Amino acid sequence: MEKKLRNCFEEMVVYKDLKESNFFKSLSLPSFLRDWLLKMFEDEDGKFDIKEITDFVHTYIPSKAEWTAVKNRIVVENEHVKILTRISVDIDIKNQEVTFSLPDFGLSNKDTIIESRVWDMCQDELIKAKETWGIVELGYRYPDDVLKQKGKIKLLSFQNFCPYEIDLDYYKNIRKEFDIHEWIDVILGAMDYNASGYKDEHEKLSMIQRVLPFVEKRLNLIELAPKGTGKSYIFGNISRYGYLSAGKMTRAKLFYDLGRREDGLVFFHDYIAFDEIQKVEFDNPAEMTQTLQGYMEQGTVKIGDKNDVADAGFVMLGNIDQDKMDEFQNMFDSLPLIFRTSALMDRIHGFIKGWDIPRMNEGLKISGWALNSEYFTTILHLLRDDASYRAIVDRIVEYPSDADTRNTEAVKRIATAYLKLLFPHVRSEEDINVREFQQYCLRPAVKMRQIILRQMGIIDEQYRGKNMPAFSIRDIHEEL
Repeated sequence: MEKKLRNCFEEMVVYKDLKESNFFKSLSLPSFLRDWLLKMFEDEDGKFDIKEITDFVHTYIPSKAEWTAVKNRIVVENEHVKILTRISVDIDIKNQEVTFSLPDFGLSNKDTIIESRVWDMCQDELIKAKETWGIVELGYRYPDDVLKQKGKIKLLSFQNFCPYEIDLDYYKNIRKEFDIHEWIDVILGAMDYNASGYKDEHEKLSMIQRVLPFVEKRLNLIELAPKGTGKSYIFGNISRYGYLSAGKMTRAKLFYDLGRREDGLVFFHDYIAFDEIQKVEFDNPAEMTQTLQGYMEQGTVKIGDKNDVADAGFVMLGNIDQDKMDEFQNMFDSLPLIFRTSALMDRIHGFIKGWDIPRMNEGLKISGWALNSEYFTTILHLLRDDASYRAIVDRIVEYPSDADTRNTEAVKRIATAYLKLLFPHVRSEEDINVREFQQYCLRPAVKMRQIILRQMGIIDEQYRGKNMPAFSIRDIHEEL
């Protein structure tokens, strides 16, 4: 399988050895950055010089604690400094001034400037998204009393983080070279896991449920799992498009800061994962509940004069004791009150049974050739904009006319995510293998939603005894 993977994906494959390469952990690098470095420094046999990578990290990827030293080099010592980080740009409508922020270091737009000459060179890359990863070169513009200019950190150059062009059509087409079982193993490798470490396909499929929000817009999931199954790792490390949150959360940070007129996290990320959901605190629960419900329903953010749409999904992650691992009893009773109302629960599309995922062990760590995580998660990010998969699901999935809309929407949204993830080569309903779609897309989607419906019935008698509608697949091939 590794030979086929390398032949099909060539430069998008890297040699990952998480059993031996523990020094990456000491560098505190997320997987997408690690694989980017491996791609830069590995030879064709997967070998690399540890010192070379370490020197690069210390030179170009400073920690937050080192930011003051970096500012000193830029502002006081007048150095030009290059760092690899996230950058976000803004254009002032009144004076046409272009500024930038570096979210990872707390550098805001009010302290920066992009001069017109530099903007002309970099704008094509910087306007592709609200946030972009890349190597930024920083300098200092001194204050000028005559011109009434304040001192600001200025952008001198920008090099996109992604050193290659991604061909989405190639990715879709190359999927045809793999059967479904091989493709599941490819996905696990891209997620940093060793496919042969799982005892069966059920465990594998339970694991890859976690990346469904990576590939489908506004997919809201909750996972309750025993400790040590790697929840935080998946949502906090392998994709640069997601955000893992823990602790206190405010409406201003999550959605919109009315005072500063700044967009919140939902506008900059594909998903927001709340880690250890039992411990999450909201500064104003009533206010947050209202905003959450509106957003989870339609993706709208309505706060003050802000009326906009975002695409981030929410993932709630929590630990669960063994005696609670039962979908027929109340599994949500330890969650914050905001997540124990049927109105908000109804807007959660599906439940991940984290106890079906094995506790992390050495045998589950990838050691071999696998898809570059940065490449893989970028592909998933791009697939979010492809509406053709949902159109296919809408055409082939059937259900009773009186089926509850939230149930049907949840099932179709999850099934669409599965279709993109497992069968990206499908371009029309004629390409669908009905048996495989039933087994790997529709049936799991129904089960994930069914658990939510059961939990709603436990806490709210209005939903007690309600069953999921009967979903079926219209046989396209029979009609042709």
